[in-house]
Amino acid sequence: MAKGWESKSVEALAGVFEVRTRTASGGNALGRNTPDSATLDRIRQKETILLSRTRILTQLKSAQNPQYRDLLNRSLADLDNKLSAL
Repeated sequence: MAKGWESKSVEALAGVFEVRTRTASGGNALGRNTPDSATLDRIRQKETILLSRTRILTQLKSAQNPQYRDLLNRSLADLDNKLSAL
């Protein structure tokens, strides 16, 4: 599952980069109205959170120390809250 999330996130980030590159060069990335800066920032924030969430889930699988597992669980809950706020 982690690889699936990671590959989707990388693909989405590549798409955002392509949109930003074409928009910066004056072209229209999708052949219609391109997303504004705020929309692109929200997409970037969401993808960053998803990548962080994937990393934490991977670390949680191998964590042995109960205190570290607690920290990872709290971090995961915080990321989930940030995702729901977006």
